[in-house]
Amino acid sequence: MILFVSGRCDIPAFYSEWFINRLKAGFVDVRNPYDSHQISRIPLTKGNVDALLFCTKNPQPMLKRLHEIQLPYLFHITLTPYHNDLEPHVPDKQSIIRSIQTLSQQIGKERVIVRYDPILLNSRYTIDYHQKAFASLLKQLAPYINTVIFSFIDFYKNTQRHQKELDLQPLTDSQMRQLAQVLSDIARPYGIMLQTCGESIDLSDYGIKNGACISKQLMEALLKRPYDPPIGKAVRACNCLPTVDIGDYNACPHFCRYCYANYEEQTVKERCITHDPEASVLLGQITSKDHITVRKEKQNRQLPLF
Repeated sequence: MILFVSGRCDIPAFYSEWFINRLKAGFVDVRNPYDSHQISRIPLTKGNVDALLFCTKNPQPMLKRLHEIQLPYLFHITLTPYHNDLEPHVPDKQSIIRSIQTLSQQIGKERVIVRYDPILLNSRYTIDYHQKAFASLLKQLAPYINTVIFSFIDFYKNTQRHQKELDLQPLTDSQMRQLAQVLSDIARPYGIMLQTCGESIDLSDYGIKNGACISKQLMEALLKRPYDPPIGKAVRACNCLPTVDIGDYNACPHFCRYCYANYEEQTVKERCITHDPEASVLLGQITSKDHITVRKEKQNRQLPLF
């Protein structure tokens, strides 16, 4: 299996100590988001986990602990040009850029993928704004990365809640194509590959492929051997290989206003208080009400987690 760390919350930024503790313990317990008393126990062994996919907006807390990770891994780092009106608790972007540079130097740029994601438009964040921001980003990061993945904003429940106050505008096909041309023109001289994920619009005319965040080719490059992809469905309607997410919803203190995984800020604050770095689950503790099922892989098959 490919362990996703995580699409539901930013484990590297906020819960890195907990995750390292789980690696040392050799297993992690994951609550079913639809039935919190159903626990899936996942052995964190080389025979059970093919690779770790870290997804974060701030890799800094992980940089000094990489030597403690014995499983193959790669990083997706989301780096957007937004300020605290949209991302109240995301660190200064220059510090994130420095962290990406350091990470790339430590593990190799083929294992560090930047996500310019999601692209949104309003009166402040215009196409011209994105053009300048993306040019600045690549000027600093081009020697340290090979790939940038981007997508356009989806109006999930939480995004819709903030849409009016933030003047968020649904993107037209024309705007998407204009942005694709802008990003492509900037990336081409650096030799940076651009791709989308989970987008229905065809941007191949701009040299942008509708790829996968995690693919068979990427896994084979990481593992340096042929890879038989697990059976199952990706989380989103995209071309990605199936992954098993060990995170939790309503558990990310970045409080990004466009986030799909947080529904209510007060709930997030209350739930984060229950985090114990020594616990086997991300939030709270295992109790007598919980039912634990040990999840094991056989012949590299991907079984439904929930």
